[in-house]
Amino acid sequence: MIKFYYNTGPNPMKVALLLEEVGMKYQAIPVDGRLGDQHKPEYLAINPNAKAPSLIDGDVTLFDSNAILLYLAEKTGKFIPEGSGPERGEMLSWLMFVATGIGPYSGQSVHFQHHAPEKLEYAINRYRYEAKRHYQIIDNRLKNQSYMLGEQYSIIDMAVWGWATRVGYVLDEQARDAMPHLKRLVEEISSRPAALRVQALVDTHSFKMEMDEDARRNMFPSNLVKV
Repeated sequence: MIKFYYNTGPNPMKVALLLEEVGMKYQAIPVDGRLGDQHKPEYLAINPNAKAPSLIDGDVTLFDSNAILLYLAEKTGKFIPEGSGPERGEMLSWLMFVATGIGPYSGQSVHFQHHAPEKLEYAINRYRYEAKRHYQIIDNRLKNQSYMLGEQYSIIDMAVWGWATRVGYVLDEQARDAMPHLKRLVEEISSRPAALRVQALVDTHSFKMEMDEDARRNMFPSNLVKV
């Protein structure tokens, strides 16, 4: 059985959504970042980057959320275009766009607004601007089509959904409401039975919610080390 190491962050949630959409049986193993689970030797042996998610499928181990999406989609033959034609090129481009744009800029926008020890105006503006620019590209893409790859619901929509559910926190509610096509996609996916099962998964484990000193030390070790 697949072992799925997760927390409630955007990247694990998009993998959980795909697992539920394809109906694969898996064992969900919580990795509580605020308790420091990601720094334990047994987890680092699986994921040297000390992040969630990770996935073990027999003798295959993956530790990047977008790699996991692609692996599972190819394994099952679901939620990806068939063949190696133009549609696959689009799929790979948008998947990397989420991996290198949406995710990193959203994460840094959240960090500098909500968790950095100093409120640095330049950093906040820089990452808010870039995060908003990336989400606006997605919104424009969805203006005249149902999904990121046209009329086919795919792993790209799942990858976007994982992060776009947090736009109100990454940016603000006004920005979320100003991108109606992205908002429509998020609401549609969130109402799917698979997404409802993901929420049920989240409710099965009580992750630490307090951002106390121990949690900050586990989540943001860079605050303690000068390079």
